[in-house]
Amino acid sequence: MKELNRDFFERDTLSVAQELLGKVISVNGFLGKIVEVEAYGQDPASHAFKKTERSKLMFDTFGYIYIYLIYGMYNCINFTTEKEGKPGAVLIRAIEPLNKIDKLQKIRKTNKLTKLCSGPGKLCQALKIDKSLNGAKLGKGVKIYDDGSKVGSIGSSSRIGIKDALNLKWRFYIKENKFVSNVKFDK
Repeated sequence: MKELNRDFFERDTLSVAQELLGKVISVNGFLGKIVEVEAYGQDPASHAFKKTERSKLMFDTFGYIYIYLIYGMYNCINFTTEKEGKPGAVLIRAIEPLNKIDKLQKIRKTNKLTKLCSGPGKLCQALKIDKSLNGAKLGKGVKIYDDGSKVGSIGSSSRIGIKDALNLKWRFYIKENKFVSNVKFDK
């Protein structure tokens, strides 16, 4: 497997999001194939709609880890994108676990393989991703690899759990992959 360098992320967020599908994430000894992502830029549904102390990482970096909480309890992992000054990040929504399945099942308290990492909160809980990674460069605690595998058809829909910018089909997933989060897909 070839590790992606940070330059991979210094590009258009929508391109990075789609090209992350099928790549392998490595964190805390766990490996998983990325099967679902969402792209965020300077749109009304994004933290980067306005530059704040929390969102400045999305404006000022590419190839960094951006962690935030949803519902006050679930961590979400994102990778910053774009050139400096233009905000962007890709949320990793779901992965297909590739190793340590028994350990993931204990952490998540389920034997259902498709429920281990099928949503951003579940994924972070399973892989023990927390706010300590916020602001870290990719390649240190979290690495992304290209294992050369080909991705089949890519689907897209509106992003999940947002109220604004629903017209933007910036959620991308590998069609027919059983590890994609359990939500209704747009056709």
